[in-house]
Amino acid sequence: MTAPVRLGLRENLAQFSLLVLINGFVGAMVGMERVVIPILAEEAYGLASYVAVLSFIITFGSAKALANLLAGRLGDQYGRKKLLIAGWMIGIPVPLILMWAPSWGWIVFANVLLGMNQGFSWTMTVVMKIDLVGPKQRGLALGINESVGYMAVGGAAFFSGLIMASGATDLVFQIATGIAIVALLVSFFFVRETAQHVSMEAGEIGDAPDVPSFQEVFRRTSWTNRRMFAACQAGLVNNLNDGLAWGLFPLFFASLGLTLAEVSGAVALYPLVWGVGQLFTGRLADSIGRTIPIVSGMILQGMSLLFLLSEPGNLGITLAMIGQGMGTALVYPSLLALISDASRPEWRSSSLGVYRLWRDGGYVVGAVMAGLLADRLGLGVSIGIIGGLTVISGLVALVNLTSQQEGE
Repeated sequence: MTAPVRLGLRENLAQFSLLVLINGFVGAMVGMERVVIPILAEEAYGLASYVAVLSFIITFGSAKALANLLAGRLGDQYGRKKLLIAGWMIGIPVPLILMWAPSWGWIVFANVLLGMNQGFSWTMTVVMKIDLVGPKQRGLALGINESVGYMAVGGAAFFSGLIMASGATDLVFQIATGIAIVALLVSFFFVRETAQHVSMEAGEIGDAPDVPSFQEVFRRTSWTNRRMFAACQAGLVNNLNDGLAWGLFPLFFASLGLTLAEVSGAVALYPLVWGVGQLFTGRLADSIGRTIPIVSGMILQGMSLLFLLSEPGNLGITLAMIGQGMGTALVYPSLLALISDASRPEWRSSSLGVYRLWRDGGYVVGAVMAGLLADRLGLGVSIGIIGGLTVISGLVALVNLTSQQEGE
């Protein structure tokens, strides 16, 4: 006998926990690159230009942004589970290509596949958790999801750096291959579709106008709804500075004289704080609304980048990485919850896909901007300019979110 469909985290705890585990696997896949690939770019492939070093992030961000958009739409049309499985099928070859790559071009190609893996798999774990819990616990659900995902990013970055320092770089990619295979099997055999939960929530809300076309959803999410526009621009700038952190922080810290182990610790601290913090900030966004966490988080991120330049010693780096992680923790689940608040269940996946297109497009913008600025003006100037842009983004969000308060 089929169990009745119910909304809520406790009511769907087994499936919710399974999706949390899978999202940890998604985070680990990208975390393995956080230290390893930027260092390999210089040491193994001899890349001297920062733009060339960041080319793998440009391709990753482009592929992930487009995969987010596609996954969101297809998730509404064909269900979530199929897209989750497809993401893992695409992800399995990635660490093998990275391990055997004969040239930098193969690294770039692997990151196209990694972006598609992240776009399909992470998007579907987000959407399926929202489907399961219903409208009252979105912030909490997304906080847990993003927390585990980014703790996995930070943990994988830290241990990958230690493994690389020991001289066993191939072991990083072998472990990642095992993770991808396990995630595919778990997704195929144990994850259940959430379409019935979507139908139940839609029925509880009541009759709605006709489902808007995809073009209308794109337009509404991107700019005509001011709250959604605020989320999209903040998400883009958030990942703009995360692209900077991913590609240039390892090189910046190394230029300050840090050992590879110290670089690994510094690079990992930011996503670890980001991950742990979201256990609390998601619930906070449910309690006080989305505006305060988004605005304060963006400003804190920007100020942390500026502080890093003013205090580049060990203590300054530690405090800057903690501030960057706390700021991102405030922002990330709140932005996803805001988009979910402003969209109906019938087209929520599409709207989240549009938001995630803009957000992960920030990797592309950030990598290009950071690389060009660093090549011409130096690493420090690049970090400072992007820090200033992040503060401005927080002020843009403040203006748009406080001008239209409904939904708080």
